[in-house]
Amino acid sequence: MVIGSANSELPVTKLSITKVGVPGSEFRVLYNPTDYTIERQVKYSKESGADTDAPNIQFLSGGAEILTMNLFFDSMNASDEAGVGTAEKDLLRDNSLKSSAQKLDVRQYTSKVYNLMFIDPSKHVPPLLRIKWASLQFEGYLSSCKQTFTKFNESGTPVRAILNTVFVEYIKPSEVAERAPKQSPDTSKYRTINETDSLWAYAGREYGSCDRWRDIATANNIDNPRLLESGRILRLPAID
Repeated sequence: MVIGSANSELPVTKLSITKVGVPGSEFRVLYNPTDYTIERQVKYSKESGADTDAPNIQFLSGGAEILTMNLFFDSMNASDEAGVGTAEKDLLRDNSLKSSAQKLDVRQYTSKVYNLMFIDPSKHVPPLLRIKWASLQFEGYLSSCKQTFTKFNESGTPVRAILNTVFVEYIKPSEVAERAPKQSPDTSKYRTINETDSLWAYAGREYGSCDRWRDIATANNIDNPRLLESGRILRLPAID
């Protein structure tokens, strides 16, 4: 899903990135993105079924939302876009100089985003981030950031860059439990047997009790639960 486009309806407010729980860590971009993409994926296994040309598709797990956007930085021509922070004042002062005298490295700004992937020593994980821009409210981690420098001054210092960023949604443990669908033991299910599977494991996962392996064995006419045929479709019967 792509949200927004390069038109006059885009909000004037600058997109901000803040480290959650860290006062004074808010960072505002120089240029708002022209668009951003939010997507979600779910995982499925594709195992070949027994005596069939079609794969056996099984749902594995849901996925978190992914926010993707490109951020543009230009330390030579961004005077009209600068905010009021200390770094932005430096930018304004540098912009007033002639091109040959401008020394401000655009990496002073791109590093504020790029370094958000570094591990916080006190928490042993990268910082949790909050991205805000008009109606966009997103909390997660910066999982990927690609810096492309596209313009340099006379001394070779990069002054323009594009950052391709990818953020992955953070889901609180309490919300994980809320999002998890409740099991329906009153409905029969089907699984493809793998070499390491056992009836005890299936019973524990599906019914919450390994002792229910006998129900599975009976439903599938299995005489010896220790001898399971890999690739066979196993029916997990409904229980009361």
